[in-house]
Amino acid sequence: MYRIVKKEVLTPAITLMEVEAARLARAAQPGQFLIVRINEEGERVPLTICDYNREKGTVTIVTQAIGASSKEICALKEGDSFEDVVGPLGQPSEFIALPDEQLRNMSFVFVAGGLGTAPVYPQAKYFHEKGAKVDVILGAKTAEMVILEKDMTAVCDNLYICTDDGSKGFKGLVTAKLEELMEQGKGYDQAVAIGPMIMMKFVTASARKFNLPLVVSLNTLMVDGTGMCGACRVTVAGKVRFACVEGPEFNAYDVDFDEAMRRQAMYRGKEMEEDHKCRIGRGRQ
Repeated sequence: MYRIVKKEVLTPAITLMEVEAARLARAAQPGQFLIVRINEEGERVPLTICDYNREKGTVTIVTQAIGASSKEICALKEGDSFEDVVGPLGQPSEFIALPDEQLRNMSFVFVAGGLGTAPVYPQAKYFHEKGAKVDVILGAKTAEMVILEKDMTAVCDNLYICTDDGSKGFKGLVTAKLEELMEQGKGYDQAVAIGPMIMMKFVTASARKFNLPLVVSLNTLMVDGTGMCGACRVTVAGKVRFACVEGPEFNAYDVDFDEAMRRQAMYRGKEMEEDHKCRIGRGRQ
């Protein structure tokens, strides 16, 4: 059993949990994800790793209550336990393979949309600790939906908050802020965008104007997290790739976003069903 040692409600629909999982915490790297299961009959839910503490033996997850299983996860309390926490899964960020001396001379900009702030955090933290320059553009609909602001501020050089209604920070989309920074002469070596698929599509269009290298995370496509269900199939550079085993991160300019959004829409109805339980990978239906 994997005990929840901390629970924090970030917004009415988004919950952060720190969970005991010592072996996973020792192996986790930025960019990877895990799978949780509440009980023996529970759905296997893939979630990106928001943080990990190797000394405490804990990992941090952030869950948005959308479908039946995510609502069950958010309803758990401190002291409750998950039946399973499996990981780390997926490929870590390719940039952690770079030597420390090279990272110290690099400048990153992360573009986070909504819940995408959670997987951006461990990457920004990692590169900031390595001495790289890290800026983060964080987008949300309203001020109330901005998450992890204090944590993110501590692990980046500049945090630019964007809200659709202007209730906090820059009024407008993250794409407008990215283009504004580039026009001001920001010389980023690498951009990373994580968030809703439509946001990443338009961030890609904005980055292309400046020939800015960009990586995106397709974690929102994942269903069973092992590649068996095929839900995360996406065309990258003209080839079929599986986001959960070959990703979730890919070169943004190689991704067929329109296909990815169509595939994502295929599963949205089932995800919202209160009585839906995904049995893929369970060995029985």
